[in-house]
Amino acid sequence: MKVRARSGISTALTLVLLGGVGLTRQRAPVVYTAEVDGIIQPVIAAYLGHVIQQAAAADAALIVITLRTPGGLLDTTRDITSAIIGSKTPVAVFVGPAGKRAASAGFLITMAADIAAMAPGTHIGAAHPVSGGGEKLDEVMAKKVASDTASYGRTLAAQRKRNTALIEQAVTESRSYTDQEALTAVPPLIDVVANDVPDLLRKIDGRTVTRFDGSSHVLRLAGASMQAVEMTWAQRVLSSIAHPQIAYMLLTLGLLGLTVEFWNPGSVFPAVAGGICLLLAFFALQVLPVSYAGIMLILLGIALLILEVKVTSFGVLAVGGISALFFGSLMLIDSPLPELQIGLRMIVPIVLGTAGVILFLVRLGVQAQRQRPVTGASGMLQEQGKALTSIDPGGVGRVQAHGEIWTATADEHVSAGDTVRVVDVKGLLLTVKRA
Repeated sequence: MKVRARSGISTALTLVLLGGVGLTRQRAPVVYTAEVDGIIQPVIAAYLGHVIQQAAAADAALIVITLRTPGGLLDTTRDITSAIIGSKTPVAVFVGPAGKRAASAGFLITMAADIAAMAPGTHIGAAHPVSGGGEKLDEVMAKKVASDTASYGRTLAAQRKRNTALIEQAVTESRSYTDQEALTAVPPLIDVVANDVPDLLRKIDGRTVTRFDGSSHVLRLAGASMQAVEMTWAQRVLSSIAHPQIAYMLLTLGLLGLTVEFWNPGSVFPAVAGGICLLLAFFALQVLPVSYAGIMLILLGIALLILEVKVTSFGVLAVGGISALFFGSLMLIDSPLPELQIGLRMIVPIVLGTAGVILFLVRLGVQAQRQRPVTGASGMLQEQGKALTSIDPGGVGRVQAHGEIWTATADEHVSAGDTVRVVDVKGLLLTVKRA
């Protein structure tokens, strides 16, 4: 009887402990948070994919992505939306804080989320696709790309029960919507307006969301703890490189490094540094709307600056080179978005600095070529010396020149002790004349 009693007590204690653990899990859900601030490009897709995987492994209650972006690559956007759609954990996209926006690619990412939220004073939309290479799409191709993107947006809207008409207008007509316009539309574009992430969690606690596959999920967020997932060091570096101003600096530094190496072969460091800068610039430029005309003008400008020293142009080539560099820099990024523009405060110093460095290096090279030789037979020409013996016209004698004693001849009479200058060298015989 005592053994049975003890066994019953142990079972009861075990059930109580297990129940307590279950209550603890219910009372302390975990919300994973991520922050995206910049252009949508492959590094961002890798980062968000990692966040979604971590949240699934930790059995998190929700993922909140704070988003502010001017747009980005359409292929990367599709990768991110696919990851959100296939996420085991519900995903909320929060456009914030106040005054920010999620345009173009950010709009489609917001529409793909289980919960779409905005902070007061934010706006979304303007999702009309443009060419990422800077070239102008012909009318037929532009219509095809816009139609494809609009149909993709409508698919997201239909599954999320959002306003398909407004989403299509954002793509085909580049329309943007404020937080109130998006919330009060029928049906709405977003689910909630919140001041910040904690306010968002309070407002959606207990809400039932319909996942992309049609299943229902109740959000239990009372007393939730937030787990922020930061970018890795490598992701932060690569993401910062994909910025117009950084890409522009890397491009100019890379071209400058290669130019220095061409003019001074064997330096090694300028070539290595320039090559690395160019590769990083190409990585950044592939995710930016680049104008190839701008790149060609920059290359032309550097070529003209180099030719200025070789060709007598009375400064015309130098002016043309600086002008090409300047206008090429202005045209490099082909986008009307202010976030993607390169300001004059950066362009002017870089153009003038690059022009000055190239002209300085080229002039040093030309001056080195114009210097008279100091070794060999050519180095003896115009060298001054002293006659050790007298030399009759057509005769020979001895002179001291270049620290050595030579046999010399002259076309005029040279007396011993006269200062002479070497005018010709034939083997070991110098031809001199009085200095």
